[in-house]
Amino acid sequence: MIEFALLLPLLIMLVFGIITFGRAYFAKVELASAVREGARAAALGKSNGDAVSATVTAGSGLNITSGNVQVVASCPPGADTAAKVQATYDFTYNIPLVSSGTKTLTATGTMRCGV
Repeated sequence: MIEFALLLPLLIMLVFGIITFGRAYFAKVELASAVREGARAAALGKSNGDAVSATVTAGSGLNITSGNVQVVASCPPGADTAAKVQATYDFTYNIPLVSSGTKTLTATGTMRCGV
């Protein structure tokens, strides 16, 4: 029983660390998918507001707001450039007996215009 009492804190930290890593990975993948949709909307010639709206809608699992999304480059008509959308998300974590805090995740989506 003493061995279990000594190992229990380590096991709890390990399990919560694995869970937190999974949550962070999900948030990063969801954010990347959302900015890709926003860049697609911008590449199709839609307005910056539509690109931001597409990003917010695609990232609904993270509750991204329009204040966290920025259209870095849009597509003027007939241009052969790339549209670029960037978004940030504040990921909050808490691992018992180790640490807790907030990590800012950033993703950038780029898509060639007219595709």
